[in-house]
Amino acid sequence: MKKSVSILLGLFICFLLPAQNISDLIISEAMPSCSESLTDGYGRHSAWIEIFNTSQGTVNFAGCYITDDLSEPTKCQIPKGYSATRLGPRQLAIFHASEDNARGVFYLNFDILPGTTVYLISNDGRSVIDSLTLPEDLPEGLSASKFSNDAKELVFDELRAAVPTPGLVNGKHEQKSRAQSVKETDPHGFILSIVAVLVVFAALLLLFVIYNISGNIFSGKYKPASSCDDETALAIALALHAERQCGDDMAAAIAMALHCHIEGGVHDAEPLFISIVGNPSSPWNNKAFTLRKKVRQI
Repeated sequence: MKKSVSILLGLFICFLLPAQNISDLIISEAMPSCSESLTDGYGRHSAWIEIFNTSQGTVNFAGCYITDDLSEPTKCQIPKGYSATRLGPRQLAIFHASEDNARGVFYLNFDILPGTTVYLISNDGRSVIDSLTLPEDLPEGLSASKFSNDAKELVFDELRAAVPTPGLVNGKHEQKSRAQSVKETDPHGFILSIVAVLVVFAALLLLFVIYNISGNIFSGKYKPASSCDDETALAIALALHAERQCGDDMAAAIAMALHCHIEGGVHDAEPLFISIVGNPSSPWNNKAFTLRKKVRQI
């Protein structure tokens, strides 16, 4: 039973999670060799291409191929067995066309020149996932970039020369971080400072109210009107006893004291216990009454 439940739960999770699909990958940008282009891990300037994951799921592109010649689709294979080949949602990976793929996972064994078309080939070695052609008249210092007309859908349907932006999403709707947006709207930080002060002040005020109310409750200042503590219960008992034994006057006095206590009025501070003291004038304490008039005969 437990095994069946685990299998069903696993299938349900797999159904909910976005599936990995290498067809969601695109070649979003490429740039030929240039002395001012991006440097690789060895500090060298080389041509590079950028691969972008347009989906909301993680895609593992290990085993896929990158080539500049469709007659040789398996020209450069992306190595397997590396966690770096797992591309998260809306993330990018940059490959350096250094003509030596032995340098690492993100290095290609060919160069990229203006007029070259680069292809991303599926791991079956035949299916073309995406391609990008660098214009022959590409100005020096610019890259060939695919731009999106919709920043949410990220449909890259325009290719044009642009300032290189390796590691950033291309699009007509400029992708800005929250920090960049705040810097533009509040360059001196006044709004951010005011908001921060208000948040702190509101938090302190809320804590003050909570501690004040809880302190009054635990200290006994706030008591429900319907609740009866030990002193109230004792006063009620005395009032009932006095009505039976001493008449209405004492019962009225105790009732008034009870009323003052419940309403928060001032009344005599009395201890919460009853002391029973013997009465010397009582016959019970007079030993003369314990003597017999006649001697008891044994």
